[in-house]
Amino acid sequence: MLGLIRRIFRVRVTSTKRVQPKPSAPSYRRIKPSTYTQVRREVRVETTAVVETYPSTITGKCHVIDGDTIRIGKVNLRLAGIDAPELNHPWGNKAKWELISICKGKTITAKLNPEISYDRPVATCFLPDGTDLSAEMVRRGLALDWPKFSGGMYSHLEPDGVRKKHWKAAARQRGHMAVFHK
Repeated sequence: MLGLIRRIFRVRVTSTKRVQPKPSAPSYRRIKPSTYTQVRREVRVETTAVVETYPSTITGKCHVIDGDTIRIGKVNLRLAGIDAPELNHPWGNKAKWELISICKGKTITAKLNPEISYDRPVATCFLPDGTDLSAEMVRRGLALDWPKFSGGMYSHLEPDGVRKKHWKAAARQRGHMAVFHK
């Protein structure tokens, strides 16, 4: 079983309230606001950690979110070792629709890895015939191998010129986030 721990949020809210000092003897004169003392009150809000556990293998029909994210049941999964263009980037919609055509009507088997990516479990996903979805997306030229996470497992499948075609995803892999967010 794989336990995923979401962040523990701690919020500290500080409010200021002005309090008029009580006079020692009864008096009817008004105290100037500048002589008020300030009392600070702190409120702490803490949430407990939410632990989600998943089995090591999830099987079922999938819903495609984008070129490297699918949902099986209520679990969003990131495909292991690849980087597909985002939906708002060039070739992003093409990558999503190609993954839809690969998975349509088929039962997907996802073997979960111990990592998480943006609060999603990372998984190596297979079609019923044993085809690796990540390898198929790289082979079709709609995703890039991400050697940092795959160890170069899919680099031999990349077609010529695909890194120029998916230049934004390649920039993200090199750490050039200013180019990625253009």
